[in-house]
Amino acid sequence: MGTISIRQQHNLGQEGAQGRLRGFEEQMSKYGATLEWKGNRAEVKGMGVSGSALVTEEAVEITIKLGMIAKAVGVDEDRLQASLQRRLGLALADDPGDSESA
Repeated sequence: MGTISIRQQHNLGQEGAQGRLRGFEEQMSKYGATLEWKGNRAEVKGMGVSGSALVTEEAVEITIKLGMIAKAVGVDEDRLQASLQRRLGLALADDPGDSESA
């Protein structure tokens, strides 16, 4: 089992960053993972994955633990980490472009 840890700085404040994570959550749901929020913390749950997310005034930290199922289906830990880092960076970018919701 592997663990993926991602930390992304931002200038959005806690509420702004948490609002931007909605798009990131939608992308994660495509892979069967959900975030269950309690304040500024969330539990990551899904088939073969678990973990947590924390949103602060200056950063978002996400930790995902890959279970036996993820390993059995051949999830490449390095590729997954790079993909999640890129998607999180886009979600928290100063200019979200097309990902901005009304």
